[in-house]
Amino acid sequence: MLYKLEIENFFSIRDLQILDLTVDAKVPDPEGRYTPVFEGADVRVPKVVAFYGANASGKTTIIRALEFIVSMIRDSVSRTIPGFTGIERFNDVESANRRIRIAIELGGAMNLNPEVHQRAMDGEKVEQGNYRYELEIELHDGLAVRIASEALRQKPNGQGKWQRVYERDAEGRVKDSKTFSLSGFQHLVKTLAPNHTVLSSFAKFQHPTAQLFVNAARNAFFQIEPVHSFVDHEVIDYLRNQPNVVLRLKDELSRIDVGVEGIRFQQTENGPPLLLFKHAGLASEMPWTMESHGTRAFIKMFPFIITALDTGGFVAIDEMDTAIHPNMLPELVRWFYAASGRNRLNAQLWLTCHSASLLDYLNKEEIVICEKDREGRTHLYSLMDVKVRRDENHYRKYLSGAYGGVPNLG
Repeated sequence: MLYKLEIENFFSIRDLQILDLTVDAKVPDPEGRYTPVFEGADVRVPKVVAFYGANASGKTTIIRALEFIVSMIRDSVSRTIPGFTGIERFNDVESANRRIRIAIELGGAMNLNPEVHQRAMDGEKVEQGNYRYELEIELHDGLAVRIASEALRQKPNGQGKWQRVYERDAEGRVKDSKTFSLSGFQHLVKTLAPNHTVLSSFAKFQHPTAQLFVNAARNAFFQIEPVHSFVDHEVIDYLRNQPNVVLRLKDELSRIDVGVEGIRFQQTENGPPLLLFKHAGLASEMPWTMESHGTRAFIKMFPFIITALDTGGFVAIDEMDTAIHPNMLPELVRWFYAASGRNRLNAQLWLTCHSASLLDYLNKEEIVICEKDREGRTHLYSLMDVKVRRDENHYRKYLSGAYGGVPNLG
């Protein structure tokens, strides 16, 4: 489970921002909103985290930072030209040559290798603990040129000092460990590109431990407007090849009462198949283009959500409330609570939104506020970091400006 994110010199985030989501064991949890950071841990983490703030406060920046580090783990080896995509430094003179730094901490099985992974999959108890993955990007005159530092460390049982899994410096030198041996893979170090991560590069050439971490990263899904969201033809193509997803989608659309009773594809002679919707009370089926913006928005995010729930993965959705009815949004959030029966594998959902009404359904541990100061710098904090009573009306307090993160008018 992901429980900490650190970001520095990334888009509107200038100074180091640390988001620590750990929840004390004493906090009551009748609905199953929290889950242990790792199996057997006393410290827990929310399954749902909602980011609030005024427009351009940096909510999307947080999701982008996480998406960037995940994509570097997963896909950087496929990049064939120098440099990086998806990153910008903070726009001031001092930051033009400061490193971009992003780090994540999460729980998992220690000393990970295929044998340990298989034992865990078989239900056998294996040693658990915390992982920390950190990536630093070197800048020259504002241009990202190479990975300056990359490190993966572990902390068995969440106690003691961080132990090296591997470390990589700006020259591409890699220090290994028993957990992440370079034996048989030394030649990859010599050809390691300055914009490729060790995990991504080594996984491509079947390093067993690297493959496990990269496969885990493939269970993280991002819908960031507009770059990473499904466009119409993509979602139609996806659904056409996923009949089981279509069946589940039809059931959910019927249940949430948008009037859809059926979904089917109709082949055309010269073009792509049509996605048609049968509505109660209508004589003929309606094409995708005639569906409401809200229904189409729900359909676009549905594959991300159910895949995360099915795999115990992670999903981040930017502006989740833009086209979703305020009554529907809490229902989607509840899917991730244990009480719903849908989230047996402890998937996590991060979302950015403006819908203050959702705050009535969230605990303070699930709420993060983003603010931008007069110099354009984003700051973020959890409501756990400020004095907030558990029985407070979050909706009323937020709109009154007591928590921050609301526009200053006038």
